[in-house]
Amino acid sequence: MMNSFFIKIMLFLVISHVSCSKSETDCCNKTEINTDNNIQQKAKVKIMPLGASRVQGARPNYESYRYELWKLLEESQYPFDFIGTQKDFANYPIADFDKDHEGRGGWTSSQINNNIDTWISQTGVPDIVLFSAPGGNDILTHQPYRQVLENIHSIIDKIQKHNPKVIIVLEKMAPGHSSFNTPNRKALFDVIHSDVEKIAQEQTTETSKVVVVDMANGFEDAFLADVLHYNSIGAKFVAQRYYHILTSFLEKE
Repeated sequence: MMNSFFIKIMLFLVISHVSCSKSETDCCNKTEINTDNNIQQKAKVKIMPLGASRVQGARPNYESYRYELWKLLEESQYPFDFIGTQKDFANYPIADFDKDHEGRGGWTSSQINNNIDTWISQTGVPDIVLFSAPGGNDILTHQPYRQVLENIHSIIDKIQKHNPKVIIVLEKMAPGHSSFNTPNRKALFDVIHSDVEKIAQEQTTETSKVVVVDMANGFEDAFLADVLHYNSIGAKFVAQRYYHILTSFLEKE
């Protein structure tokens, strides 16, 4: 009787140990799965603001749209990260504003085209590129228009080579002040607005979308700090239009 009772006790202990071990293993596996899911949920979409002075900004003289767009995306709890080799050192009401960008005042499409590969190699590959005012400075500095179009195509080709699934948002750029827009300038900007639509169609692939955001329609002189750059109202106007486009591609946490 004693031996039989002893054997039963031993069997009970062995079964209990196996059950606990299995339970602990399952718990560990569930923890790992949950951890992995959390990592996936918190992965941030890399957004590169690309362009010239309207991207760069120069507080307090004039504004970039980046701060206003950052606030809209943060308030909506989208997981994102602005990337770029440039850093904005101006003061902002919210101290943790993400100041990374790829805007350089006065730069033309040729300069951007010559450097985009280097910038991406330094910052990491973007998921979304906000291509501000493509060709704007070229028109102002009287660059050959055919070369401007070739440069814009080349910039997009290079970005897509780094990321075949990239989303590129091309601006129909907001106009300068009406006192600045001579008939000749206005005609040139009208032409590039039309060509931006064509570029977006031609550069869109099965995996990479190139979409147009219209900053021109509804833009007013009152949105400018000088003849070309945004004041706070203009920055909010542009940020809202970018935000509307981005909500089609971003998912909340």
